[in-house]
Amino acid sequence: MNYRHAFHAGNFADCVKHALVHALVAALSRKPTPFRVLDTHAGIGLYDLQSEEARRTGEWRDGIGLLERVEDGPLLPWLEVVRSFPRGTYPGSPALIRAVMRPGDHLALCELHPEDAETLRAAFKGDPQVSVHLRDAYEALTALTPFPERRGLVLMDPPFEREGEYDRLVEGMRGVARRFRPAVQAAWYPVKHRAPVRAFHDALRESGLRDVLALELWLREPTDPTRLNGSGLIVLNPPFGFADTARAILAALSAALRTDEPGQGWAVTEIVPE
Repeated sequence: MNYRHAFHAGNFADCVKHALVHALVAALSRKPTPFRVLDTHAGIGLYDLQSEEARRTGEWRDGIGLLERVEDGPLLPWLEVVRSFPRGTYPGSPALIRAVMRPGDHLALCELHPEDAETLRAAFKGDPQVSVHLRDAYEALTALTPFPERRGLVLMDPPFEREGEYDRLVEGMRGVARRFRPAVQAAWYPVKHRAPVRAFHDALRESGLRDVLALELWLREPTDPTRLNGSGLIVLNPPFGFADTARAILAALSAALRTDEPGQGWAVTEIVPE
């Protein structure tokens, strides 16, 4: 409830997450039948990079700010959507996903912070393809799945403010998989140091879930638990060919976000086979 993403919008972790989420939605769009996306930690949708919060941290300058000159390659489809919004703003996942949806697709947004939920409702007021819910993310996984369309994406992006977030993610994904086996699921996680990430991956291996990929990019060796050294996305039921798309995206991002610190890199890892 204390987390406000406006301080972090457009940072390198957002770039990793949103470039990959855009690719997932694009893959769903290859079939003509409608799909639905459930975004469980939606935020406010569109962020002003000149706001007091964004200026205070300046994190976007080392993220989306380094991608302004990218004009080709695997990042361009996502960046073209980002650039379609007013200059000086950055689209979070609600605005990004809505921008690429087709007629007939639907977006369900959950946000527990009352002020942010109200901002989100105002942003999508009168949009018949978007519903906004003031409710807990993990309760929404039960209440809002399976989808009427029987296909789509469940996106989980918790702030990791509370202990036990990794456990809640695993249990949430297991519950969705039981109720809605065809769903593509994606869950963001921070990479600060390796021990919590290894434990998370081990829990996924032991969970009974199948067809699980871990996509990671880190700016430096993840050895300092006080810093956000990398960004990860777990994808369950990835669309056909998505692993190769993710490799291309992560390689391009790593090159564009290059630092002088040792240990920078990226990886696409099969956690559990199909």
